[in-house]
Amino acid sequence: MSAPEFDKRPSLKYLGLPEGYTPAPDTDPISFLTQYIFQLPPHLLSHYSYITTPKQRTVIPTIRNRRLQHANRNPPELAFEAGRKTWPDLWQGRERRGVEEGNEERAWAEQGFLQGNQKHVGKLGKLLAEYEEEREAERVRIIRRERAVVHDDFVPEEDSDSDEDGPPPSEPEPESEEQTRSSFERLLRERFIYGLLENIDYDKVDWDESLGEADDREAEDRWFDEDDD
Repeated sequence: MSAPEFDKRPSLKYLGLPEGYTPAPDTDPISFLTQYIFQLPPHLLSHYSYITTPKQRTVIPTIRNRRLQHANRNPPELAFEAGRKTWPDLWQGRERRGVEEGNEERAWAEQGFLQGNQKHVGKLGKLLAEYEEEREAERVRIIRRERAVVHDDFVPEEDSDSDEDGPPPSEPEPESEEQTRSSFERLLRERFIYGLLENIDYDKVDWDESLGEADDREAEDRWFDEDDD
């Protein structure tokens, strides 16, 4: 199925602009949106997803601020558990993968299979849980292998000015589990705001006019300055 084609005429007609207006919606959509995003209704704005990417739209302050407001509402898709499952390659934790999924399989076997008859389901629940853990672990391994291949050709340059005789750098203190989760959620929010997350619906945020502009710039500066505290 071919992707929908973008037609600039509905936007120009809605705004009362001539056919040859510049910046043109089809050839310079980012500049056009920056200028007219408040005047266009959501049903027309959504058409610009055909010709722009979430990353490209990040340069539009209004869209960036809408994403910030959405992220600050703690949406479930950017929470730790959901984020770890959706973007396992971004998660640097070391706990066993698939444990939660395995527990869900075990619960189904113990409660839903044959009305929870322990004589029949005790071993089944254990087997299903172990299988789900291994399946999730393999999924994460595949994703990380694919990610490693992309960067396989990158060889960092050696620092000729480095002091080889100097003392080795001290090891940073390990983060607590709570700090690790918080850091991961912050990473998800930052990548979401900059249009770098895949498998997430940007359109519902970028074209949502209910996410207003009040105090957006101040909120954005305050949010990104948190690391300096």
